[in-house]
Amino acid sequence: MFPFLSRDNQRDLQHVKDYKPQTDGQLLRILLHGQIAAGKSSFINSVQGVIKGRVSKDAGAANSGSSHTKRYKTYRIRKDGQNTFCSFGLNDTMGLECNSNRRRKVSVKDIKRVMKGRVRDGYTFNPESKILKEDRYYNAAPTANDKVHVLVCVVDASRVHLMSPKAIETLQDIREEASDLDIPQVAIFTKIDLICPEIKKDLRNVYRSKILKEKMEEFSAEVGIPIDCIFAVKNYHEENDFNSETYTLILSALKHIITFGDDCINMGSNRG
Repeated sequence: MFPFLSRDNQRDLQHVKDYKPQTDGQLLRILLHGQIAAGKSSFINSVQGVIKGRVSKDAGAANSGSSHTKRYKTYRIRKDGQNTFCSFGLNDTMGLECNSNRRRKVSVKDIKRVMKGRVRDGYTFNPESKILKEDRYYNAAPTANDKVHVLVCVVDASRVHLMSPKAIETLQDIREEASDLDIPQVAIFTKIDLICPEIKKDLRNVYRSKILKEKMEEFSAEVGIPIDCIFAVKNYHEENDFNSETYTLILSALKHIITFGDDCINMGSNRG
């Protein structure tokens, strides 16, 4: 356990660990997507680090040139070394490739099938071809546990202004597919210390940074995710990254994500 945790952090951490959907045995599934090197895998590692109390690198992170994630996998988090797991799972997807219309369409179709629970763990993403019904990793009869309950778009805050029209269109298409399935959507802004000197100096300035606010407003206007559903984080990379401010941002984002996903479960949505 981290010595710097405030009482509020301790309460929120316990809330996340103790969370259980109303239906016994239900898994709240959180799906991450976004462009290559946006920080999807690093966010999964950061969430695991927050709950485990130590740096975690279970999910390999990409460099700026290619997506590290090739295979669909559910990350479950063990509670305090016990034999029980948290009642939510995080799923990573291959970084979106938007350079060609074909790859863009394949990405959207594969993510739609993932959201509907039709892709099993172990499937290797192929940017040139969507998953086929004949594939052994295609799930023809998904259960409620296979389906996604909240979609998280991970965004590199330092590259919002560099997003191409095709990339924006891809994110819009994925958002529309999620909306058709009644899946709530949020966005996570990573690398926020790279866009604002004040944030880099003191992470607590995230709440008053005009630069960050403008980036969020720009992204919200282009992609359609409401500004109050966009959360800023700084992912953990090394042991010395653990501090109260970094921890608080990740824990707060996770708590909101779980709340959105729980609402989806309770509404009986996502039956597609």
